[in-house]
Amino acid sequence: MTATARALCTAVLASMVMTTTHATAADAPHKSAEEMAALMAQARKDGRLKTARKTKLVDARPAKAGEVIVTVIAGEGKETTSKPAAAGDQVVRNRCPQTGNEQYLVAAAKFTGKYEATGKPADKDGWQEYRPVGSDMRVLLLDAATPPFTFTAPWGEAMVARGGDAILQDPKDARDVYRVARASFDCTYETR
Repeated sequence: MTATARALCTAVLASMVMTTTHATAADAPHKSAEEMAALMAQARKDGRLKTARKTKLVDARPAKAGEVIVTVIAGEGKETTSKPAAAGDQVVRNRCPQTGNEQYLVAAAKFTGKYEATGKPADKDGWQEYRPVGSDMRVLLLDAATPPFTFTAPWGEAMVARGGDAILQDPKDARDVYRVARASFDCTYETR
């Protein structure tokens, strides 16, 4: 690791420690894509990264052009808001009653590499069962005492990360980092 990268990792970790544990999403410090990549690189170096794969069946339906999906986690509130849907995008719904069966938008280009239809027919509302087929992801499980911070997800929306959450990273793209609420992670992913 270069001296610049080491300094950036130190700054990221220091800012996390210096933030009070009473911070809310509104006043939580914001981390850049570079800072998130550095955080994940440092966690990997420290042996704190695990490998995880989404394994639980989901439901999906075609998104309507321009549709915006607000992902809401039960007991927590809004997680993120999608960009307006484009042709071919899919709305995915997790099967996790404890998190409110949250929904999120997946771009058409990514959907086919992440999910495959099980063959069950769509219901009257267009929801069809899909099996996750995506690759393994790197995951950092934040310590419960980690103060909240925000960062920009790959789709451009600011996400808040809280103590206990899972931070996922595509091993093929160090800047593809996003947050999964811990209850959602525990419900839908298997750690390897």
